[in-house]
Amino acid sequence: MRKVLSFSVFLMVGLVFSQYLPVWAGGNYDAVKAVSNVLLYICLGFIMINVGREFEVDKSRWRGYAEDYFIAMATAAMPWFLIAIYYIFVLLPPEYWDSWEAWKENLLLSRFAAPTSAGILFTMLAAIGLKSSWMYKKIQVLAIFDDLDTILLMIPLQIMMIGLRWQLLVIVLIVFLLLSWGWKQLGKFNWRQDWKAILLYSVIVFVCTQSLYLISKHLYGEDGSIHIEVLLPAFVLGMVMKHKEHDTPMEQKVSTGISFLFMFLVGVSMPRFLGIDFADAAVGQSSVTGSQEMMSWGMIAVHVLIVSFLSNLGKLFPVFFYRDRKLSERLALSIGMFTRGEVGAGVIFIALGYNLGGPALIISVLTIVLNLILTGIFVMWVKKLALMSYKE
Repeated sequence: MRKVLSFSVFLMVGLVFSQYLPVWAGGNYDAVKAVSNVLLYICLGFIMINVGREFEVDKSRWRGYAEDYFIAMATAAMPWFLIAIYYIFVLLPPEYWDSWEAWKENLLLSRFAAPTSAGILFTMLAAIGLKSSWMYKKIQVLAIFDDLDTILLMIPLQIMMIGLRWQLLVIVLIVFLLLSWGWKQLGKFNWRQDWKAILLYSVIVFVCTQSLYLISKHLYGEDGSIHIEVLLPAFVLGMVMKHKEHDTPMEQKVSTGISFLFMFLVGVSMPRFLGIDFADAAVGQSSVTGSQEMMSWGMIAVHVLIVSFLSNLGKLFPVFFYRDRKLSERLALSIGMFTRGEVGAGVIFIALGYNLGGPALIISVLTIVLNLILTGIFVMWVKKLALMSYKE
């Protein structure tokens, strides 16, 4: 319990830092933020490599994984659809209800609710001793497929916003090649797997993905850049390693320390919303969402609660499957999918790049913040349900 609470505390401290860091850093803010992002991606790579190392599957059961992918895809789609409909029919005036511009903007913006935060989730479930449970093993598959679905579906959404570009097709090809290589070489390579080696691997993954982005940006500009997040390459790298157990006190301390740092940096990565004059920001916006009039903070809070409820309601989809397991296990599996974080925040950053501002953006950011703050409660709820299942 103490460790889970510590994760939440580090996260909340990071959220506070994210709001005041521009003032504290002053003219050095861009440099500080760049260093923060580098550390965030390296920590995420470290966590996802370890998740991939423990991803052991029976290849003869590939049909079962196809079912898991369908469930993960639906689990990501339900909150997305619910929130997109809410944004259109509740936040926008009736004259925009049949507007294609409004629909495509809100389909992109509401996608933040789709992905489960695999890094945060696996870290916290392992911390409370559920690593050997059916629920943990199943949620490994669903959360990774959930994020993969989000990454893949962002491509047609971006095509809707900017048109078809060859860079997006390159991203699809890279994702396909990574998954194909990981599946074929699963558990094959007998590499070093102590914390120093894993940290080095995560740095290498970050350097490779960042180099691809910077080179493509230099050649084709920001709009033509190829950006592959470290999430999938790091996971696949862990997949191809022949798993070795390293459970020394030093390994545990380093792993926990990196997880704490990761939670803090996730909080720091959130966009600033305190002290921002959103009325001025909306002036001159060309997008439908960005041109909407700002509402009161009290009304925003109400919308945040409703959107949070809808996003988590959609994540309950797995309850209706795996009927050979107890209801408490299936409910624990679904509640575990409530966690949000790095991939959802990434969707919001993409939306910012298309000038999708206005109240919908603020509600989306604060919904992620609320779910991040509640992460510790979600995980303890999962633990209670899981223990209830295994004691019966």
